[in-house]
Amino acid sequence: MKRVTYKYRNSHLEAYFWLIALVSLALSSPDKATHYTLCIFKNLGFDFCPGCGLGRSITFLFHGQFVNSWHSHPLALLAVIVLLYRVFKLLKKDINFTT
Repeated sequence: MKRVTYKYRNSHLEAYFWLIALVSLALSSPDKATHYTLCIFKNLGFDFCPGCGLGRSITFLFHGQFVNSWHSHPLALLAVIVLLYRVFKLLKKDINFTT
């Protein structure tokens, strides 16, 4: 039987943050029409922001609504891949499988 060992490091906090963010986006409802925004550009009155819609797009992606995801922000799939790769790189050296 294989045994999994894990050694915690403070550098793993970033990985936990990204995992919690992705899980919360996966569990949220993409159909909510309005919400409060933390976007500095929107709060300053600018209409264009290159990042706006990314969170909602990821939520659509996790719910299988690929067309809506693309229309909200075309880089959602790339963002999810990059974040999961970052989590993997942060955690991989401290998770060991032994026999």
